[in-house]
Amino acid sequence: MKLKRMLLCAALVIAASAPAKAQVVFDLSLVTCKDYMGYDSERQDMITYWMSGYFNAAKGYTTIDFKRLNRNIKVVGDYCKKHKDETLMSAIQRNAR
Repeated sequence: MKLKRMLLCAALVIAASAPAKAQVVFDLSLVTCKDYMGYDSERQDMITYWMSGYFNAAKGYTTIDFKRLNRNIKVVGDYCKKHKDETLMSAIQRNAR
């Protein structure tokens, strides 16, 4: 019984001392259309919703218009396919309504 406790304690100490997974930080002002289009759909969605909140907050909007959001996603996506070197923020500013 004592051996089991010692092994359990040792395992907990080892697990607690393992390095934590590094946090990934994006500077979204540097993300290009090419970068964005290359991300998986989950990351694209995360960036899309963050950008939507960012630009809507800048305009003082407190509601979500899903019809407008879906339109902007399509328009900005189409624009980004043709302008891969442009930043995503610039593409949104030029095309989103």
